[in-house]
Amino acid sequence: MKRLYRNAQIASEDSPQLQTADVLVEGGQIIGVAAGISGVEDVEVIDCTGRILLPGLFDIHVHAREPGQEDKENIATCAEAAINGGVTGFVMMPNTAPAIDNAGVVRSVLESARRTRIGAGIYTSGAITKGRQGEELAGIAGMKAAGCVMLTDDGFPVHNPQVLRRAMEYARDHDIPLASHCEVKELSGKGCMHEGKISYSLGLPGIPSISEEICISRDIRLAEYTGVHLNIQHVTTAEGMGTIKRAKDRGIRVTCEIAPHHLMFNHEHIGDYDTHYKMNPPLRTPEDNAALLQGLKEGWFDVIATDHAPHTPFEKNQDFASAPFGITGLETALVSLYDRYIAHGILSWQLIVRHYSAEPRRVMKLAPVPVKEGGSAEFIVFNPARTTTFSREFMKSKSINTPFLDQTLQGMVERVVYRGEELLAR
Repeated sequence: MKRLYRNAQIASEDSPQLQTADVLVEGGQIIGVAAGISGVEDVEVIDCTGRILLPGLFDIHVHAREPGQEDKENIATCAEAAINGGVTGFVMMPNTAPAIDNAGVVRSVLESARRTRIGAGIYTSGAITKGRQGEELAGIAGMKAAGCVMLTDDGFPVHNPQVLRRAMEYARDHDIPLASHCEVKELSGKGCMHEGKISYSLGLPGIPSISEEICISRDIRLAEYTGVHLNIQHVTTAEGMGTIKRAKDRGIRVTCEIAPHHLMFNHEHIGDYDTHYKMNPPLRTPEDNAALLQGLKEGWFDVIATDHAPHTPFEKNQDFASAPFGITGLETALVSLYDRYIAHGILSWQLIVRHYSAEPRRVMKLAPVPVKEGGSAEFIVFNPARTTTFSREFMKSKSINTPFLDQTLQGMVERVVYRGEELLAR
């Protein structure tokens, strides 16, 4: 059975213009992209008038919580949350229990991933150090051979620069990116939000911007010395972004992530101690929001990544200082980006395709999945005219720690096609 997506507006990273065309799918391939495809027998026709058809999204920063924290999330529910948000591939973080720090655990989580509906699209990173303790290097060669695509101690910086230097050299020699959570723990202390006028008024210990910025500078210098491909995770400050841009201009192999929540929210949203806004690195200032958004528009950021970090209601319902850091994002990212920015002409569909589909795959040395004849049928259909209410019933993640809970936003991921199979249709 063939499937014809008629009269769609196709988004591409190569053009700011949407191309109105029909897309014909058979098996796992796109066999035709043209206006007015007709005369096809044994075909299901799907009217996509007014819809945007774009390549499946790819998220390089996802906490699936398996093994050991399955009360928050597991790989199967994480995959369903991804599909619900139009994400057809992602990279899991290694801060599990036990940590993903050896070939055996890498194989185990990838076996679990293969049993999901987007199994071949799920990848894993591995820890830089054993147990993510920052002291002894993990089994990098074995993890790479088992299928690990990136190294990171995500959530923890590697405190010892000599240990990080050696890890970078191993990562360089094994041709694998190394991702840094940039933070100077001594400066962050017991902080639970951005250090500034809001933290002072709320009586909460703060995390200063320099905690992140100093570590960004250090890690970039080490990357320059070793020649590794360094990926800076979840950048939150204008100064940190500027440091990365200057490094790129000097030819250093550095890429970086922006999370939707660091574009949309800032420390002023924590006025009533709402733990849904507690994350690490923390929400910064409105001025940082504006600078980061401009940086994304100008291409200083390589990828949009959610840092999807599920926690149980019991954990998040503690007082602000005691609650864990983290926000879910797989299900809300595209709709919220549309509602806040695309619908108002602030961001373009071209930018979304480039930074939330194509470039994330390239950073992981994977091929993009453009909507073109002969390509893989891996795309989503987005309806700007519908709305999405992020209720508990709607969401597929085990956890609901998002500021968007029970909010209605403009736009809906209407269909998800993965290798020719419709995984979602509503």
